[in-house]
Amino acid sequence: MAAPELQAAPAEVPFDETGVKRELTGLAAKALAAVALAFSTYQLIIAAFAPLSSLPTRSIHVGFLMALAFLIHPVSRSAERRRIAWYDALLAAVAFLLALYHLVFEAELIARAGEPSTMDLVVGTATVVLLFEAARRVLGTALPLIAAAFLFYGLFGEYLPGFLAHRPYGYDQIVGQLYLGTEGIYGIPTLVSATYIFLFILFGTFLEHAGMINLFNSVALGFVGHARGGPAKVAVISSGMMGTISGSGVANVLTVGQFTIPLMKRFGYAPVFAGAVEATSSMGGQIMPPVMGAVAFIMAETLNVPYVTIVQAAVVPAVLYYLTAFWMVHLEAGRAGLLGLPKEDCPNPWLAIRRQWYLMLPLAVLVYMLFDGFTPMFSGIVGLSLTAMLILGVAIVGGTKSIFFRVLFWVAVGLVAASFFKYGIGPIIIGIALLVAANFVVAGGRDTLRTIRASLIDGARQAVAVGIACAIVGVIIATLTLTGAASTFAEFVLHVGATSLVLSLLLTMAVCLVLGMGIPTIPNYIITSSIAAPALLKLGVPLIVSHMFVFYFGIMADLTPPVALAAFAAASIAKASPMKIGWKATHIAIAGFVIPYMAVYDPALMLQPAARGGALDPLAIAYVVFKALVAIGLWGAAAIGHLRAPINSVERVFAFAAAALLVAAVPWTDQAGFALSAIFIAWHLWRARAARAAAV
Repeated sequence: MAAPELQAAPAEVPFDETGVKRELTGLAAKALAAVALAFSTYQLIIAAFAPLSSLPTRSIHVGFLMALAFLIHPVSRSAERRRIAWYDALLAAVAFLLALYHLVFEAELIARAGEPSTMDLVVGTATVVLLFEAARRVLGTALPLIAAAFLFYGLFGEYLPGFLAHRPYGYDQIVGQLYLGTEGIYGIPTLVSATYIFLFILFGTFLEHAGMINLFNSVALGFVGHARGGPAKVAVISSGMMGTISGSGVANVLTVGQFTIPLMKRFGYAPVFAGAVEATSSMGGQIMPPVMGAVAFIMAETLNVPYVTIVQAAVVPAVLYYLTAFWMVHLEAGRAGLLGLPKEDCPNPWLAIRRQWYLMLPLAVLVYMLFDGFTPMFSGIVGLSLTAMLILGVAIVGGTKSIFFRVLFWVAVGLVAASFFKYGIGPIIIGIALLVAANFVVAGGRDTLRTIRASLIDGARQAVAVGIACAIVGVIIATLTLTGAASTFAEFVLHVGATSLVLSLLLTMAVCLVLGMGIPTIPNYIITSSIAAPALLKLGVPLIVSHMFVFYFGIMADLTPPVALAAFAAASIAKASPMKIGWKATHIAIAGFVIPYMAVYDPALMLQPAARGGALDPLAIAYVVFKALVAIGLWGAAAIGHLRAPINSVERVFAFAAAALLVAAVPWTDQAGFALSAIFIAWHLWRARAARAAAV
């Protein structure tokens, strides 16, 4: 077992989805690292032992998030970035101290539930104000403004005309809803952030630092780098594999894209196309099991279903999404005559796997545990612990020839295995402690410990944007639940759906895309699932499919101009127009726009029965997957204008019409779609053969 090439965290690029960041050195950097390390330690203790009740767990989690937000992000773009301003240090301290209020006064808050004291209102107001400022710094102004609009609606909506008005609510009711219970900023999204999401973010950062990106790139280069359009296919495969552990689209662009976008440009791809391929491939990470994005965990908690149920619903569409991206780059390479890398320049994928196979072990264990009925939290703890043990253990094996230390490594691995036999978290902690102690004395061990420390710090920093988004969106949820405003939009969707389900779906898609112009996927999903998904359910769309429909278009919003976060991230590396990259990405990601509609009309695409309480039909699944593959193939040809040979305008329209007919599952559209598909393929093959014969 060779020692891995431990890698530092990727360098930051000019664009970042999480606002302006400080560039700290010296004492300030150490202070920030200490807070981040304390945050990760707190979260690991919560996951392993659950020593606190629910509300204090959530409030302290948000306190850490706000403290890090004020320490990492300056008040404005023009503010000093090489030091922490005194007022930001004060805000960070105040935010964390206020977060202890639910812990210190837990019994009193329970005793006076429904009748908040003056101190409750003061602390609650201050916490909400600080949360808005933290969200502005981390996420920009769009989401805080939307949350503020909902908050003002709760406060002053009684004065609005007609059906928009609601009954009056007192200030104490508003603050109580926002701060004192579990329906506001400490609601389900924050609970999920404080438990599952943080663990899986740490899991991803540990694997990144252990060299997983290098392994993914080597495997992708080895298998497809020499094929036609190889560099772009490497981007699709590498980003897809990275998506299985990170669950963050923009983060994938900023890590994998540093390697793949320059590679594509070097081998002839236009900068716009290179950036669009990476943006499209990276965004699919949010729907790629087993980790997926944070939304998947929130969805499972909201719907009160096992996480594996969400994974099962997502797996076929995720594979289709990446097949679409792969097909599009293959066609583009054929159209532009782009070749792959020389075979001798591509690494041996099997050699890369043989050298670093152990990095795949935690991912395999995680998948097994999730599908075997273990909770996401316990699965995350075991996966994270196994990753840490492998990093520590491999360093020991590579740093010494001592039989004692080698035996110690396998003893530690055995202790992890013991956790499967209901011995809890204790054996894992003992095993990690043994390996940490050993790394203090073996050659190179201290560097490995520094890598573990850096992983914990990076994980805490990466959790800030996700956690702050989960907390601030609680303001919107609190207003919706207090005033019942969601029912107004739901009634409108139901009214539209009474005449046309397609119009209701288009309206819901438009809401997701418009909201996504300014806010991340998590709040986008939470808002639209609160107001639109219930209406789709009443129109006969299965529960998980209705939520997945909203989820998918929240992801597509990050690719859709004018505000496409993934496109802007790719543009900073590709040195091309983000708007052009965004429009090209929507071309490549056509499956992301089509698959949700196909799933609504045929839920078997998401492994859901057509009727409530019905059974899944394997033949129905095979049929809808085949139909989707044909539609994707035709859409790719129509979008790129190439198949076996260039496609003229008439053929493109014909292919588009055939694919569109395959989307809707209404009488005779499938038959017509397959008939047109067969005619198009035969027609195109005849033209391509005739063109080759004429050229000879």
